[in-house]
Formats: sequence, C-alpha cells, structure tokens
Amino acid sequence: MKSVIVGTAGHIDHGKTALVKALTGIDADRLEEEKRRGITIDIGFAHLDLPGPGGETLRLGFVDVPGHERFVRNMLAGVGGIDLVLLVIAADESIKPQTREHFDICRLLSVRRGITVLTKSDLVDAETLDVVKLEVEDFLRGSFLGQPSPVISVSSLTGAGLDDLKRELVKAAAEVPAKDSQALTRLPIDRVFTMKGFGTVVTGTLVSGTIRKEDELEVFPGGKRVRVRGVQVHDAPAEQSTAGQRTALNLAGANTEELARGMTLAPPDTFRPTSRVDALLSLLPSAKPLKDAARVHCHAYTMEAIAEVRLYSMKQMKPGDEQYVQLRLAEPALLLPGDRFILRQFSPVVTIGGGFVLDASPSIRKQPQVEVATLLTTLMTGSPEQVLEARVKHRGVAGLRLQDVPGEMNVRMEDATRLAKAAGLVWCSQVLVAPSAFASARGMVRQTVEKFHGANPLVAGISKEELRERTRIGPEVFQSVLSMMVEKKELEVAGELVHLPGRGVVMKDEEAESKKIIESAFASAGLKVPALRDVLAGLKVDKTRAQKIVTLLLRDKTLVKISKDLVFHESALLELRRQIAAYKTKSLRIDVGQFKELTGITRKYAIPLLEYLDRERVTKRVGDAREIL
Repeated sequence: MKSVIVGTAGHIDHGKTALVKALTGIDADRLEEEKRRGITIDIGFAHLDLPGPGGETLRLGFVDVPGHERFVRNMLAGVGGIDLVLLVIAADESIKPQTREHFDICRLLSVRRGITVLTKSDLVDAETLDVVKLEVEDFLRGSFLGQPSPVISVSSLTGAGLDDLKRELVKAAAEVPAKDSQALTRLPIDRVFTMKGFGTVVTGTLVSGTIRKEDELEVFPGGKRVRVRGVQVHDAPAEQSTAGQRTALNLAGANTEELARGMTLAPPDTFRPTSRVDALLSLLPSAKPLKDAARVHCHAYTMEAIAEVRLYSMKQMKPGDEQYVQLRLAEPALLLPGDRFILRQFSPVVTIGGGFVLDASPSIRKQPQVEVATLLTTLMTGSPEQVLEARVKHRGVAGLRLQDVPGEMNVRMEDATRLAKAAGLVWCSQVLVAPSAFASARGMVRQTVEKFHGANPLVAGISKEELRERTRIGPEVFQSVLSMMVEKKELEVAGELVHLPGRGVVMKDEEAESKKIIESAFASAGLKVPALRDVLAGLKVDKTRAQKIVTLLLRDKTLVKISKDLVFHESALLELRRQIAAYKTKSLRIDVGQFKELTGITRKYAIPLLEYLDRERVTKRVGDAREIL
C-alpha cells in the first residue's frame, strides 16, 4: 500500500471541505465552531483508499486547510508535508485573494504535483464555466499546475465530475515518489489532545522514517523523552507508521501541557534544535522590498516563530529576488537542510516569500562574503560527499565529529561513515578534518614550537596543553597531528614537553655559570639548605632567567622542592633516605626529636622533611611519631 498526502488550497467558502467529504465521506470540520459558522478554522483530516496501477492500493490522506485570510497560519501548519495539492476554485467566484496566496505558498513550498478543481459547477451555466476555466488556465500557465496538469469541474452536491477527479488523483498519486521509511524519523506535531482511557495523543504527518510501538522519541525543541504506547494510521490501530502516513501516537512520559503544535518528534540524541539557519530565500514579485534585519513570521511544517532576516550581500532584497540569508529565530526549533519554509510579513501579515534551509548549524560567519556564498552554493547543489567535505572544511582545524554528521545532514550514521570515506577526509579518532586543514594544523604546530624555542632558550620545550591552546586546534586533531609529526621525526616529546628534534636548553656563558652556582650551593649545604632567594640574589643573570634555570633544575630533578620555601639537592635527599633505612634496623619508629638528633637539623627543616618522607611513603605518621615503612 502506498500512502500519499493530499492537501487542499483555496479561498474561503470555495468548497474545500465539501469536496473532501464528497470524495471520502468524512467531514473534516471537527470543531463545533466550524460546524456552527460553516467555515474551516483549523486543519482537518480524512482519508480514501483507491485502486492504483498494477493492483496496488493507494491510500490518500487528505489535509483540509482553512481558506480565510485570518487562518492562513493554520493553513501553513497543514500544508507542509503534502505530496500533491488540490487547488480549489469556486466556479461562481473564480480566482480570489486567498486563491493567489495559497497558490504562492504551494509554489514556495516546492509542491510538484496537483490538480485544479472547479467546484460548485452546478451553480453556473456551461458558458460561464468555460470562461472561468480559461481564466484559471491563464492564471496557472507556466506553473506546476499549468498544462498538462488537469482542471476538473465538479459538484460536491450532485457528484458530477467526482469520478473524473478520482481518476486524476490516482494518476497523480502514482507519480509521487515514495518517501524514505529508512531515513531518520521526524513527525511534526499538528494536534495534541487527551483521549479517555489512553492519555496523551499527538497527530501529524510522518515526513520521514518509521515509528513503532515502544519506540523512544525525543520532543524538540525541549528535549523531553517520550515512549510510544500505541500507533494509529488513518484512524486505524497499527504496529507501525511509515513515512507519508497520517499518524496518531499515544505517548507516555508527557502530558498535553508539555506538548504543542510546532514541536517535532525525532530519534533521541540525534538532532539539535537551532535558533539560526542559513537558507536560500525567494521573495515574491508581489512583496515589498525586504530590508536587512527585518522581522517576519517564519513557518516550517507545523512550526511558527518570529524571525529576523539577515541579508548576506545587500541591505535590501528587491521583490522577485533570490538571495542567501540567515534566519535568526526568536525560539529554537528543529530545522534540517532541505526543509522548506514560508515567510510572512510581520505586519500586516501577508505571505512575502519562502525558500529552503541549507545549513541548520551555521557558525558565526567571519569569512568574506564570497567564501560564505561558495559554501552555501555547495550545500545547495553539491553531492552528499561534496556537502560533507564543505562542512568539514568550513570547520578548519577544529574538525567535525562523526557523531554530529547525522544531525547536521539528516543522514543515518552508516551513511555518514560511508560519505566520510568517499570524501577523502582525514580521520582523527572520531573527528573528521579536511586534508588542507590537517596540513595547516601541522604547519601551525611546527611554527609555534619554533617560536617558543626562540623566545625561551632556557626552557627545554613547550607543554602539550600550551601548544594546543596557542594553535587553537581541536583536541583530537591536535593529538593526531602531534603523533604524526613525532612519527616523522619532525618533533620530539619528552613527558609533557614538545620540542624540535635535538633541541635542548641553550645557555649563554653567564647562564651556565649561574646554573653551576645554584647546584653547588644546594649540593654543599646538605640538609641545612640556604633560602633560594638568597642564592639567586648573588647571580649575574636577571631574576627571570635565574628562575628559569631553577625550573630547569627542578624539571631534571637535580633540585627537589619539598615546600613553598625549601629546596634540596637530590643527593641530600638520597643520603637522608639512607640514614632512615639504617635507623630502621634499630627502631621501627622515630619522633621529631630523634629525627633532629639523627640529622643534626633544626625544627625549621625537620617538620617539612618528615612531611616529605610521609608523601614519599618512606614514613607514616602515627600520633606524634612516624612509623618507618
């Protein structure tokens, strides 16, 4: 069975709801107010099964939309996921304002197929019907509803023309490409209500993927998790719903106050809501010029939000123009590349244009306008491999995580992996980077190390973390670059320090002399060491260089700092360990007094040295004494 969504469009009171009822036997007006006033206020739904070519059954899901200008926002909530449109025009009134606006909306949403229906044909004579038909054909000429698309005259009251319309529906529906039930699931919510005995129910047109009982889904943009307790397709219980079907879900984990029209259900941990998108915008010829930073109403599927339009290459768009823009939404929403949208003027609220999303994860654009245009053109016209390559290249040395590709490109993980391999990208663990960016990162690392050596001759190398921070390379990319450069002997790593091959500390004569003086002062002092500041004060080098020499001695463990103010030579501490080991043959415990007597030092040195021995697990404090381990 093939499922196709058919949407109505047209002016108020031109017979859209009556036509749907005549075709399906279902009254799509469900609200009491709609029945009382005789007009459609909100979207309604019906369905019809027809025999298709080759014995296949075609299930047509009808989305009936309001025609009144005050309810165009409701009309937009229903028309986003349709496969073909019935443009309904009353024979006794011909083309009216909402006929034009609804027709513009369908074109902007890139609806490719449809049938024009002249309703109320029983209210006019044959001559008038012919004139109206000519007017309509002239209005539609050159559009997707122009010839050879049919114009069918019907009467919902008498049934005239309905069989002809059904035949044309079968022909048009058979040409609609099947939606991808294996794609990532998305269900824009158009209704939320409570059903007695079931609880929370949402409905919508499943635009992609498959939803089954017990599936876990995420509600966007809020991020709440829900579980599917039950599925209905076209008002009948089902084990699953597939792309292109009108779907109702009984949900556990959320109440009606937490859900609303405009939200979207999708797989958990896959997508991210966004507040800005880069897009291609087409402005209607009938619209007023659109200024940069203009506020508009943005509609996509069932979502509606206030947005600001930022123009990339001009201060103002002319009517009929097509330009790259960035839409900045007042509220986050789930939008993906390829999603169509409609813009309506902020006030008065009329349709002014529409287009489709190119990038729902745009970074802050700092590149020249020509580079932005090149990127967006690739996103619009490139193959999937080229699109991924462009996205990764745009990230520079930060790279793009493989796990983020499905959400950014609306592809499955297995497809993301395949595209990454086909695009020839560099894999840095699970981060993708363009070959040119990887080469750039390599050059940046080498240049930074060379510059560090030049500025710090008394330091053996730059720490890995400082090197990464200076180059601003992503962690995974940095580690891959560093590993490759070490493998190719372009760099060497000693512990946490990175340096050029064979490059060590370079000292001038006075610096080398100062190093000997410092080392000698502490080596000769034993455990009765002088204050470090006093030793440094007698050197010929300045304070900064003297401190770097000390740092070098500490790094090489020639000197050992055991407290804030005390530094000892390594030989003195080795001798202390030998003394403690010898003392252990006489006693397993030693107190402060005995330690002072053993070493011949004062309490000033004894306490810090005992604490040092505790840290080194040579001794263990027990009360006021130490146990020798």
